[in-house]
Amino acid sequence: MSGIMLSLLGGKLAGPSGKPPSVEYLVVAGGGAGGGVNSGGGGGAGGYLTGTVSVAVSTPYSITIGGGATGTSSPVQGSSGSPSLFGTLVNGSTGAVGGGGGGCNELSGSSSTKPGVTGGSSGGGSYNGGTSPSPTSGQGNVGGNGDSGVGAGGGGGGAGGAGVTPNGTGPGGNGGIGLNWNSLGTFYAGGGGAGNNQTSTPSTGGSGVGGAGGNSLTSATNAPTANTGGGGGGAGAAGTTPTSGNGSSGIVIIRYLSGYDPAASASVSPTTSGGYRYYTFTANGSITF
Repeated sequence: MSGIMLSLLGGKLAGPSGKPPSVEYLVVAGGGAGGGVNSGGGGGAGGYLTGTVSVAVSTPYSITIGGGATGTSSPVQGSSGSPSLFGTLVNGSTGAVGGGGGGCNELSGSSSTKPGVTGGSSGGGSYNGGTSPSPTSGQGNVGGNGDSGVGAGGGGGGAGGAGVTPNGTGPGGNGGIGLNWNSLGTFYAGGGGAGNNQTSTPSTGGSGVGGAGGNSLTSATNAPTANTGGGGGGAGAAGTTPTSGNGSSGIVIIRYLSGYDPAASASVSPTTSGGYRYYTFTANGSITF
């Protein structure tokens, strides 16, 4: 772990002790909701930030967990998720930015008025041919572009890849892939799959954590995995009020070598694994080292 030194004392290597001088972090924001009405674009994944940061002793750090955006049964773009923060240590007061919402095919006007929502960490997929909005630099990827010719939206962008543009014959675009933090086996921040009104085949959410899109037979969209920042699926065609999927809420994980002291106080209990002490926040809280 960066910043940790082992000292040679009495001919033996001494492990870390005392308060941790720095910690590793994962900060993931809430995912965007899918776009509404029968071929909505997939919601963009929440912002994904990771690294190592110095911490001060006896200083409380607030933890804010961004909520996922709520899906819609109206002919509107999906809304954006909310930011997550580890105090102001990571990306200042901005933190990880919420994912952008998916576009909607019922909006009036040209394709340029039917994109996913701008300003998200990952762009929400657009409806038809219009350029998907640019994501926040370093936090996610652009959404896919939809195809009005096949009645399918574009997938929402993920932390590890762009949302997929439909190929002209199948379902809506799949969500962009997420990322596996520190190879621990859990993926975060996958984009939502887009909806379509032409085929019963659903799109898939990125890395299994984004929500699947609706299709021509069902308006239901599989929910993204909780506390991963996954984007919600775009609305399918079935029913009079097809509903797009919600975005997933975010998460903050802090870890450091377990030889260091436990936090002086924290609103969650720690766990230890593989020589590390973990503090995992799925709701607002605080930690003091």
